[in-house]
Amino acid sequence: MGEPAGIGPEVAVAAFQTLNGVVGARPLRLIGDPDVFRACGLGDMSAVIATAARARRTPGKPEAGNAAAVIEAIETGVALAQGGGAVVTAPINKAVLMQAGFRHPGHTEFLQALTGAPRAVMMLASEMLRVVPLTIHMPVADVPRAITQEGIVETGRIVLAALTRDFGIAAPRLAVAGLNPHAGEDGVLGREDGAVIAPAVAALRADGHAVTGPLSADTLFHEEARARYDAALCMYHDQALIPIKTLAFERAVNVTLGLPFVRTSPDHGTAFDIAGTGRADPSSLVAALQLAARLATTAPTLASAK
Repeated sequence: MGEPAGIGPEVAVAAFQTLNGVVGARPLRLIGDPDVFRACGLGDMSAVIATAARARRTPGKPEAGNAAAVIEAIETGVALAQGGGAVVTAPINKAVLMQAGFRHPGHTEFLQALTGAPRAVMMLASEMLRVVPLTIHMPVADVPRAITQEGIVETGRIVLAALTRDFGIAAPRLAVAGLNPHAGEDGVLGREDGAVIAPAVAALRADGHAVTGPLSADTLFHEEARARYDAALCMYHDQALIPIKTLAFERAVNVTLGLPFVRTSPDHGTAFDIAGTGRADPSSLVAALQLAARLATTAPTLASAK
């Protein structure tokens, strides 16, 4: 369901209807307050897994009172997917959830906590580009201290394994962005690139992987550069998300790697300014559903897991 006051429930209903309630052999289910989905144009409630907590949909006006239903919907999806299938999440409003006591910076961190996964990795994927931010929802001022050699190596290994297992790339190539301008320019513009990132890249290469870096981020995303790698590991949120949202805003999909099930989500937020106007485009959520089904082809269907 996502945030009831945003576009999440309406694009969920629109995507469900566009796909006629199924992706390939996989039935789709909507999780949340049935009244919210009904307000977004869903007529048949048979596909809804209802939350016990209720929510009120007032487009563009988020309410902390809806937090319990939003959180329960995520927890229910995770519980079902643990037995097979996939979870596709609509966008949430973190500030509203935190007003109600939610203690996680975002979906990725919450899913990691729910599953006990050692590390959950956020990938944004499109036909043109795949990017992974090493640090996700934190202030830019905190990023340098959060970058560690161990974190880069662990994340890189998860990404490389996913490129092979999930995306069918036999010999994946990973590009690692530098933190500072010009990847530190031999220490003149910052020490992190040489002291932390370069040794991590060397460790990944020692594993036998095709990894390059640290590379200057300002020349990493043009067309010729993108042809030289299958995914780019970036050091912070905007370094990764700005290029992919520029290239494929309506088509990029958020994939969480490192979980015991497949999880995807659309590449947009709650968009309170257009909620309820009929202008929300479900394309990114449709793409997220289709990718989730493709990645989960070897897992049991949701129906058999219930």
